[in-house]
Amino acid sequence: MRKFLFVLSFIGLLAGGLVAYLAGVTQPPLPPAFSPATNPYPKGIYANGILESDQPSGENINVYPEVFGTVTQILVAEGQDVKKGDVLLSIGDSVQRATVEQLESQAQAALTLLEELKAQPRKETLDVAEAQVVAAQAALKTAQDALDKQQAAYDLNPKTISKDALDSALNAVRTAAANLEVARKQRDLTKAGAWIYDINNQERQYNALYKSYRSASALLDKYILRAPKDGKVLAIDAAVGSYVSGTGNYDSYTQGMTPVLVLGSAQPRLNVRCYVDEILVPRLPEASKMKAQMSVRGANVKIPLEFVRMQPIVSPKIELSDQRLERVDVRVLPVIFRISEKPAGVNLYPGQLVDVYIAE
Repeated sequence: MRKFLFVLSFIGLLAGGLVAYLAGVTQPPLPPAFSPATNPYPKGIYANGILESDQPSGENINVYPEVFGTVTQILVAEGQDVKKGDVLLSIGDSVQRATVEQLESQAQAALTLLEELKAQPRKETLDVAEAQVVAAQAALKTAQDALDKQQAAYDLNPKTISKDALDSALNAVRTAAANLEVARKQRDLTKAGAWIYDINNQERQYNALYKSYRSASALLDKYILRAPKDGKVLAIDAAVGSYVSGTGNYDSYTQGMTPVLVLGSAQPRLNVRCYVDEILVPRLPEASKMKAQMSVRGANVKIPLEFVRMQPIVSPKIELSDQRLERVDVRVLPVIFRISEKPAGVNLYPGQLVDVYIAE
């Protein structure tokens, strides 16, 4: 039994020594996947950079709809070249289209009524008014003839016609004369046509309805998203059936609002927008003497850059990785360079982060 315990203790001692030895052995470090960016200049200024399409001014174009609704059709693909005015996508417009049709019908009805007022008097209506005047004249003549007969009889023998009958005949003549005057005035009113104030009022109503129709039609056109300029579709962040609005489209990955589409320049060249720390801004050389070099992350590739312009405003630094508008104390100056010549076999895409050194 003692012999067995002794052998077991000896084995445990050897195992402990072996574990201690193995734990003390230092493993050689793995070689780096790529060499880190190095400063090619004696006093180069470092800046973070991001690739973007070549723009004469500004940045890539973020396309947002001016209306809200569900995407019904996407007519372009990522990487496709588009011309100004090309249809990019369409949004469901059934409600707005019905509104446009309703306002158009109302405007047409108001226009028809306006034309009717301007076309007055209608010939048939004027003929009726003339006939009413003729009828009133005939009624007056009949009443006058009856009065004349009764007056003649009364003059020959006052006992044959009562005074009341004579007065009634006289009143009938006066009534017929008044009716004739009313018929003439009604004819003149009909002949004069519509009142100018009625025409002006109807014309204003038509103009108001027509402008409402034009406004609704202009809004209907907004349900078709068109390319604001020539360019290349860099990203489509919406899908058929997704809900979009003036703030963009909800991205389930970033859990934030993103542009519906992103358009870049139609030029195949790429720019590098780098952000120089405000502390290093005084060390920047003159524009005519500025040169820079870009290092591609993940590859041992260094590319010379050509100065394009700088945005003469120092703004708060942002997180380039996801473009979060996180305000920090550091402020930066945007400087734009152009990739003068892209090396063969190197993949470069807008939105890619790079390291930039600017010669002091």
